[in-house]
Amino acid sequence: MMSEGRPELVLKRRPFGSWLLGPADQSTTLLRFRLQVLMTTFSIVTNLIGAAVVFVLAVFVLPGPPLVDELQLAEAIVIPLYFLLAVAIGCIWSTRLTRHVTRWVDEERPATRKEQLATLQLPLRLTLIEVLLWAVAGVIFTAMTLALQAENALRVAATVFDGMIITCTISYLLTEFALRPVAARALADSSPPRRVLAAGLKARIVIFWAVGSGVPVAGLMLAAIVALFEKDVSATRLSVVILALGIVAIGNGWLLTVLSARSVVAPVRSVRNALALIGEGELDIRIPVFDGTELGSLQSGFNQMAEGLRERERIRDVFGRYVGPDVVQEALASDRLGGEDRFVAVLFVDLIGSTELAAERPPAEVVQLLNRFFTIVVDEVDQQGGFVNKFAGDAALAIFGAPAELPDAAGSALRAARTLASRLDEELPEVTAGIGVTAGIVVAGTVGDVRRHEYTVIGDPVNEAARLSELAKSTPGRLIASMTAVSEAVPTEAQYWHSSDQVTVRGRATPTHLAIPLL
Repeated sequence: MMSEGRPELVLKRRPFGSWLLGPADQSTTLLRFRLQVLMTTFSIVTNLIGAAVVFVLAVFVLPGPPLVDELQLAEAIVIPLYFLLAVAIGCIWSTRLTRHVTRWVDEERPATRKEQLATLQLPLRLTLIEVLLWAVAGVIFTAMTLALQAENALRVAATVFDGMIITCTISYLLTEFALRPVAARALADSSPPRRVLAAGLKARIVIFWAVGSGVPVAGLMLAAIVALFEKDVSATRLSVVILALGIVAIGNGWLLTVLSARSVVAPVRSVRNALALIGEGELDIRIPVFDGTELGSLQSGFNQMAEGLRERERIRDVFGRYVGPDVVQEALASDRLGGEDRFVAVLFVDLIGSTELAAERPPAEVVQLLNRFFTIVVDEVDQQGGFVNKFAGDAALAIFGAPAELPDAAGSALRAARTLASRLDEELPEVTAGIGVTAGIVVAGTVGDVRRHEYTVIGDPVNEAARLSELAKSTPGRLIASMTAVSEAVPTEAQYWHSSDQVTVRGRATPTHLAIPLL
């Protein structure tokens, strides 16, 4: 099985479940070379082992009269010659068929739906070539045995048939393994078709069980039947037959189980590793879909899920840019209309002479200037734990203490105001802005309609902060706060402010005790 490791390394180095298949972004030339080497090697090795097992069983193991010298000589000549001829024909035929079905790979274009089906059916079609060549071998060797020693024809035909089933099943699994990178390219932009005309996962497991266990056991039963009709079969010979067929059954069953397990585990493991990365917050991930069964649908479903998560995260990010991450959390927790009384600090900042700026400068330059201005505002507000609730033309309203509570909302707002005034003076000297800060009880919550609403704060402190910013435009420091905000701030921040006049600002009946920063 594939060794464990970091999920991102496994997905990068073994996207198809094995280093033999190469990376997902390998070139077409390298893919073709790798595919040709793997398929040729698998074909030669599996057929060579299958032919050797059939020869040993037919000649030396299964009960029956000893093969006559003429038949042994004929088989010693015909079997190697036919093997070489069959391998050559099989390799050439398989290569031409693979090239024809996957020509879209060489053309470096996406596969059509018809080409997807043909690509996923390719392992089955290549296996049918193996079946045909083995069937021809069975006919040739059975006919040769009938001509030279008819009483052994059934034994030869049965062993060739069993060898064909076992070898071709193993060949199918190995061919499907080698074609994973091609299948992944065919399914790069879609899920596996509903009908691939190949065995699904359940049927495949049943078939592999039957071939891995049923065929060898059937061979044992056949040997027992032959032994019943052969009077001269000794107990020793029968023991040898049972041991030999038992070894074949165990070895074949183990090999088929391992290959079948790998074909199931590889796509599942790719999903598992990808899910581990999703759990770590890595959403920009896509796994190759290289299986044509239900497991391919699982891989495709994961990719669709990851795409949905990326889209959700992108919407959440864009939403957060408009309303702030805290408001996003509030909206996700509850989208009901209504509000609650909250103590907050309010910072209002407004550019001075924005009308003249718009009249004297091109619109693009005005927008660029406003963006620089708002960048500084958002940066300082975020640094102190507040959020910008509204952009109103050339002004901004920032809230501290809602929707997320702050232990020192007033102090955070005052600190943000001081640093904001300093940065605007240093980084944006071509414009000036008035800044007003106050604190008090507001109604904070969601207002609007069920189809369209927003998070906002309503109350006297909001109006007071806006009026203080207007008043600040005519003061030297361009920054005014209320003593209410200063008195609510922690001493470490309050020490930077001192009391000033009392002014009744427009729209309020009671006077506001002003505070200005120390120079």
